Amino acid sequence: MRIAVLGSGYVGLTTGACLAETGNDVVCADVVQEKVDALNRGEVPFFEPGLAALLAENVAAGRLTFTTDNAMAVRESYIVFITVGTPQGDDGSADLQHVLAAARDVGRAMDGERIVVTKSTVPVGTTRMVREAIEAETDHPVHVCCNPEFLKEGAAISDFKRPDRVVLGVDDFGAAAVLRGLYAPFVRTGREVLVMDTASAEVTKYAANAMLATRISFMNMIARLCERSGADVDMVRQGVGSDARIGPTYLFPGLGYGGSCFPKDVTALARTLNAMEVDASILEAVERVNEKQKRLLLEMVVERFGEDLRGRVFAVWGLAFKPDTDDMREAPSLVTIRGLLARGARVVAHDPAALEAARRILGSDIDYCERNYDALAGADALLIHTEWHPYRHPDFARIRTALASAVVFDGRNLYAPGVMRELGFEYYSVGRRPARPVAG
Repeated sequence: MRIAVLGSGYVGLTTGACLAETGNDVVCADVVQEKVDALNRGEVPFFEPGLAALLAENVAAGRLTFTTDNAMAVRESYIVFITVGTPQGDDGSADLQHVLAAARDVGRAMDGERIVVTKSTVPVGTTRMVREAIEAETDHPVHVCCNPEFLKEGAAISDFKRPDRVVLGVDDFGAAAVLRGLYAPFVRTGREVLVMDTASAEVTKYAANAMLATRISFMNMIARLCERSGADVDMVRQGVGSDARIGPTYLFPGLGYGGSCFPKDVTALARTLNAMEVDASILEAVERVNEKQKRLLLEMVVERFGEDLRGRVFAVWGLAFKPDTDDMREAPSLVTIRGLLARGARVVAHDPAALEAARRILGSDIDYCERNYDALAGADALLIHTEWHPYRHPDFARIRTALASAVVFDGRNLYAPGVMRELGFEYYSVGRRPARPVAG
């Protein structure tokens, strides 16, 4: 099958590489010449485990190419995926200008029948708008479908190759059959392919992300209750998660959700609900809880050290919003760091993948370390924002020796409070009692 992917970002490159690996001829197009040149050199513009190797393998095999010529990509393909960005607009709604521009490009380039698939996350009704934009430019028949992505940053390739489900919003059974065949290699173990109308597929994507974001904010609300009542959020989480109707996933307390999807998708869905005069108060509350949760570590530091942090040094482990990515969008670490800097503190940070992304955002406002232990030297406390694997089982004696005071603020509950107390640390975490070393 000959396939075009318009948009060579996170979703587009993952889609193109995985479809090429199953024997399809794929051309990925992007309007940014520098990005296409870098991809042709084998350089991936972001960190995603395994993606660079997968791209290189399929480029070498001749199954995957990159271009800035959208028209050529469309003419040479039968299936066209639209994977361009849908950034958050000024009012919080999804900005569809890039999606509709891509649709017009498709319409102008079509020289025969095509299946066009929106894979970008789009509000309900967008697929209809895409069809209208294409049909305004061509008389050739077109089948416009919606195939939302459910990719987690840090696990995108495995999510694409072994999906929980594939959702196909289609306008006729013929297009559904073609897309079923395209995804057949990825659902051989019996994973569901759910065929539905396009509007239902669009809502499914937003509803799924909003539900997961709601679980995160709900559990963070419960963590606040645990802090005030003396309960242990780990015990509560296990008790709640063991209910088969609920399950254990997305119930870990922390510093809130971030990244490219949940923040803008929750906001966009809330704006859509309001536009259609549907009560959006649940999602608005989810957003409020999340924004407050991002300030948790900063609040802990201020409570412990005071508002005036001049002369203080704080080590930060973890900058990305989650492990296995370099994505700093809506990262809780930014809230903490900016709050510390505003109070006069110095910040020294480490992250296995996100240092360059942090430099683009924070510049020279903070110090950066290539090795995590180097960030600790003389610091008043260690602040953990991201649950990277190298942070899970560190050399605690080395940490205690390097710090000026043995204080740890753990925003991801990586360590057991009792163990930290025995090791001589003053330890603060989320939804659990603080641990302080026993005197004497």
